[in-house]
Amino acid sequence: MPSLFQHYPELAQLDDTGVAIIKQAQRIKVPSNTVLFHQGDLCNNFIIVVSGTVKVLGRNSSGREIILYRIEEKGTCVLTTSCLLGHQRYPAEGVSETEVQAYLLPLDAFTSALNDSPGLRNFIFSSYASPLSEMIELIQSIAFESIESRLIEYILTHTDSSLEVKTSHQQIADTLGTAREVVSRHLKKLETQGLIRLKRGCIIICDLYHLGSVT
Repeated sequence: MPSLFQHYPELAQLDDTGVAIIKQAQRIKVPSNTVLFHQGDLCNNFIIVVSGTVKVLGRNSSGREIILYRIEEKGTCVLTTSCLLGHQRYPAEGVSETEVQAYLLPLDAFTSALNDSPGLRNFIFSSYASPLSEMIELIQSIAFESIESRLIEYILTHTDSSLEVKTSHQQIADTLGTAREVVSRHLKKLETQGLIRLKRGCIIICDLYHLGSVT
């Protein structure tokens, strides 16, 4: 597993204090569908993902889930950073979607990074901005956009070169933060309009131009 310095050339510019702190990070490798942290867990490590994908999801009392964002290669977890800064428990759950390789920087080392290493402090806050923006965009889309427009956007952004989206209605529902029945109903409506065709585990775009013009 490559070192953090290989993945992040900017870390090579750290002073001796920063290098000593970052070397305390523990390397881990986990298979897909592994829970990295549960809702309500104490936050004890700063997470740096170097390969693979982790989905961070919220869950309400009835069990409905919504994917808040994903941590991908060379990414960090905005909720982890927030919980470490505020000494709070996790308000969501992190699950590996693929095999994941990551580094865990212990809480004490994280605190030292903020207090004693300007280079590491800048690295931590720079990596905080992007997923935070993604979460804000998600909140705005839920608040201001219709399910149909969000569903169409999902289809258009996840289609492959064959104009197919290989996913389940439940996976779409989890991403959009709604019920599977709602997704199925709107997909059936789009199929009736001749814009898509539904197969098991797959959505086939039949009329890309008009699908993109639906509001």
